[in-house]
Amino acid sequence: MQATFKLATLAVAILAALGGCAGTSSNNGAPIGPALASTMPEATETPPRPTACPPAVPAAASCLTGVDSRGAIYLIAKPANWNGVLVLHAHGGPNLEAPSAQRAAEDLTRWAVMVDAGYAWAGSTFRQGGVAVRAAAEDTERLRGIFRRYVGKPTRTILHGQSWGAGVAAKAAGMFTAQTVGETPYDGVLLSSGVLAGGSRSYDFRTDLRVVYQSLCHNHPRPAETQYPLNLGLPAGAKMTQADLSARVNECLALDKPAANRTPEQQARVQTIEKVIRIPASAIHSHMSWATFHYQDISSKRTGGASPFGNMGVTYAGSPDDAALNAGVARYSADPAAYQRFAADTDPTGKIPVPVLAVKWISDPTAFVELDSYFKSVMDRGGSGERLVQTFTTQGTHSYISSPTYPTLVTALLAWIEQGAKPTPASIAAACPANEARFGAGCSFDPGYTPAALESRVPARNRP
Repeated sequence: MQATFKLATLAVAILAALGGCAGTSSNNGAPIGPALASTMPEATETPPRPTACPPAVPAAASCLTGVDSRGAIYLIAKPANWNGVLVLHAHGGPNLEAPSAQRAAEDLTRWAVMVDAGYAWAGSTFRQGGVAVRAAAEDTERLRGIFRRYVGKPTRTILHGQSWGAGVAAKAAGMFTAQTVGETPYDGVLLSSGVLAGGSRSYDFRTDLRVVYQSLCHNHPRPAETQYPLNLGLPAGAKMTQADLSARVNECLALDKPAANRTPEQQARVQTIEKVIRIPASAIHSHMSWATFHYQDISSKRTGGASPFGNMGVTYAGSPDDAALNAGVARYSADPAAYQRFAADTDPTGKIPVPVLAVKWISDPTAFVELDSYFKSVMDRGGSGERLVQTFTTQGTHSYISSPTYPTLVTALLAWIEQGAKPTPASIAAACPANEARFGAGCSFDPGYTPAALESRVPARNRP
């Protein structure tokens, strides 16, 4: 992993360079069409300003920062010996807070390996917090225009999406093509640790987690509190902090303690969730947070106050008493209009006109490997299946697999673009060790792995 640094100090420096004027805006969740090139011309953007690079970035590199015309903060890094390739980054999350310079610095620090490999890097914070995929895709495309106008015209542009940002990149690659912007904006797409089944399917297991947790714990909400449909996350305007949620989860599951220090009842609940939802104990709190606060953002700001999530038709399995569990969990139907609206904003279409290379750690507890199986089916249905190569690793983390992994993938993607040499999982696995001397150990590609269908992990359900 890249070196760490004092984010707070760096954030102050970047904000000072920006003059402290990071504005925000919102589309209130309404899908916006692919007319960015005509409605947001490059000439409306102010030039970026020089700023100090994060310490993880090679010392000879130069960095620029700015705020785009819609309020998104961005950060650009250019190597001293730039090879002409731009890696345009769409970050994970999403954050629910307003854009921050700290977020941009964190992203560049994590992906400093791209700059070390000779590529320019540019990343937007996105104009708003929250689960708005098309808006984030527009912000990413806007940054491409800023880079071309004020930094240089790349010989190649690789669109890289990480985690939730992989969904942003998949959406952007379909929204912005030669037909919409008058040129081929992206030569290739790299998707890493991707949440790739769109909002209509990627979040289903979090709905399952929320109802199973409540059937076991009865504290979110508590019996004496106002009751509400759990698939809303929280009602609009309801106030709860991360600390409040942590206290409730630990009260019931003691996730803040080693398994040996939990009561037998707490450990039994943890094991039930692990077996039914098929996530490790270490991931329960994160997914509960997303199923609370992200769901609230979606239902209250993106889908007109209704929920796009449901669990009707789900059969839960793996508990000590599945019959009692299925009889006792709360059941919800996804609101049809909310479902369609959220799917339109977040779901990939599979219509990507350039090469796409994807990588996923097989044991990723945040973005299940089975999501990639679904994404392949989407690409096949969209007519882009032959333009997709998927790779899988046996080691890593959701946030960062390993430093040699990413340069290996970008090199393979560029060879595919420029020479027509379509890579295979085996050829990528064979090429990776050559990068370990420069970028450190970490190659673990498994060229023979194929993920199972998404419904083998997340139960099927009724859909609008």
